[in-house]
Amino acid sequence: MDSTELTLYRTSCVSGLASKYLARDDSEVLVMVGAGALAPHLIKAHLSAIPSLRKVIIWNRTVEKAKTLAQKLQESDEFAGLSFEGCGCLDEVVGLGDIVSCATNSEAPLVKGERLKAGAHLDLVGSFKPSMKECDDEAIRRGKMFVDNEAALVEAGELVGAFDRGVIKKDEIGGNLVELVRGDKVGRSSSEQITVFKSVGSAVVDMLAAQFVYKTYTRS
Repeated sequence: MDSTELTLYRTSCVSGLASKYLARDDSEVLVMVGAGALAPHLIKAHLSAIPSLRKVIIWNRTVEKAKTLAQKLQESDEFAGLSFEGCGCLDEVVGLGDIVSCATNSEAPLVKGERLKAGAHLDLVGSFKPSMKECDDEAIRRGKMFVDNEAALVEAGELVGAFDRGVIKKDEIGGNLVELVRGDKVGRSSSEQITVFKSVGSAVVDMLAAQFVYKTYTRS
């Protein structure tokens, strides 16, 4: 098993699962922020979790990279009936997203909370240390916040900074992914509510994913 490839699948599946509980089930537009190795996996995961999605807009700092990925996906038989496009101005398209998924290494906020539409779901994947952040404080302030696990509270730049500035308190976090799946915590409570999911991953989940793949392979 290739560990990097396995992590791409695991990370995207976690985001897709979170979308199933936090995104509106009538979502139609996915805005993908970043066009790196993780982007196609995240796109596929969100499309699987929310079948109502019909359009994917991909943004990247290098617009040609976004357009190249969009064209590749558009030409794939796997995504027949879906529309893909690349763009170079995130501010112009982020407000169109019913789901906005971010996978970048940015240390400056890319997604401005004031531009998120009512009812949007914001999925934050890229940051894994306090100096990194993919959205501003307003996005955290406007949204109901969820995390994949407790490590996000001390590792994710979006949250560490928001805690320090008093934007949100730790006891205001809506819950983690396991609590959502178990039904211990309530996810989206209305069609107008903005939800935010921050994942940082964990070695334990990577090991579980590897074990699952191994067992599935040996059974077949």
